Amino acid sequence: MITVTEGVAIVVGSGPNGLAAAHVLNAAGYDVTVYEANDVLGGGARASEPLIPGVVQDHCAAVHPLALVSPYLAEMAPAVQWGRAPIECAHPLDHGRAAFLHQSVEMTAHGLGAGGGAWRRMFGGPSRRFDDLAQDLFAPPVHMPKRPFLFARFGMVAAAPPNAIARLLRSESAGALYAGIAAHAFQPFSRPFAGAVAAALLTAAHGVGWPVVVGGTSELTDAIVDSLRSRGVRFVAGHRVTNRADLPPHDLLLLDVHPAQVRGIVGKALPRRNRRRLRRFRSGPSAFKVDFVVDGGVPWEHPMVSRAGTVHVGGSASEIASAEAEIARGRMPERPFVLVGQQDVADPTRRAGDLAPVYAYAHVPHGHTGDATEAIIQQIERFAPGFRERIVAQRSYSTADVASENPNFVGGDILTGAKTMQQLLLGPAARMSPYDVGVAGVYLCSAATPPGPGVHGMCGYNAAQHALAVVARSRPRASA
Repeated sequence: MITVTEGVAIVVGSGPNGLAAAHVLNAAGYDVTVYEANDVLGGGARASEPLIPGVVQDHCAAVHPLALVSPYLAEMAPAVQWGRAPIECAHPLDHGRAAFLHQSVEMTAHGLGAGGGAWRRMFGGPSRRFDDLAQDLFAPPVHMPKRPFLFARFGMVAAAPPNAIARLLRSESAGALYAGIAAHAFQPFSRPFAGAVAAALLTAAHGVGWPVVVGGTSELTDAIVDSLRSRGVRFVAGHRVTNRADLPPHDLLLLDVHPAQVRGIVGKALPRRNRRRLRRFRSGPSAFKVDFVVDGGVPWEHPMVSRAGTVHVGGSASEIASAEAEIARGRMPERPFVLVGQQDVADPTRRAGDLAPVYAYAHVPHGHTGDATEAIIQQIERFAPGFRERIVAQRSYSTADVASENPNFVGGDILTGAKTMQQLLLGPAARMSPYDVGVAGVYLCSAATPPGPGVHGMCGYNAAQHALAVVARSRPRASA
């Protein structure tokens, strides 16, 4: 039997975006092969080696705020089970106080005192229509919004500097809760659009929640890979692509890589102007990660914090803003912002008896060479006295470790590039299509492009759709 295909496509990188690109191209009739430098597929969406048998630890991607509205995941992983924590996110404060992010806007606002009204006005409307809003959030940046008034309302909050939003929220608890979420962008709070990530995460939290994958994030990757293999997609693991000339003949090349790697892969075919643009692409601050196994979980001073899937450890809004400004200047703060994942709260299968996995990373300067393990433990101890005594096992990942395990995380930058206004909206290409690199048939599809990081895979999905549209335009029209 002769199989007719649209052509041959190669995808470099098997992270969520590479897998999404492979899915789109395969569905369009292309013969697709995915190359992965690591021996394990999935990029950041995979498991870490367990510290203790039976305790499941995520490698990087852990909680997935935008996954439930991704059209790609809905099609590719319908059987994956999602776990939900009773509380989406907690933000402990000094003296045993805490602020809580619930899926319900009303429950959240009720706990924020004087800031509750402003919280409701900012996030209530867009959250109620999050399914509609997500269509525009996931679309390429230059597009006609499907819901222009809804998108404009969201944009008013997203475009404002986080410092301004924190002040408008009026109460300490509301400002701190927002600041912890704004810190996900790894950007100084004084910059416009530094709150865009927070606006997306908050509306997602109230719209659909922040779920985890039951059994670990690798279960999601495995389900997608199995589905793609069943459809004929081939995978080559443990093969680092450094030069396009070494690849088999192909019609399309989708690169789920850091922009700095594009120059080496594409070589002299890359126009000088595009080479300069890629060279100017900036990395952001880094993450220093520690995996813990904790007997009985973290002993938070406020007991309700133990019911949250995610915990933001950093104190007041002003403390977090100061710490983020310091790391942007290349200086390590004494009290860094720390994100703590308690995935077992949403998915008890990750525990082994009373032994719970705890995932934590601190924001540190780009390429930081120091050891932030003690700073992370001290920050957690600040709000959970006795945490240190409960640690049964731990493993630290320096910024160099993070980068070596995933070449897209240059210098330990887990967002694949600084999410400044220009890079967030236009990607490294700084052109109408952020996926074009200036070479026919070659497209960038990593988290360096919009809409940015996450297991949603929409960078790869959009890039592949754009590649197919370019192919369609280049074909001669049938005569009338």
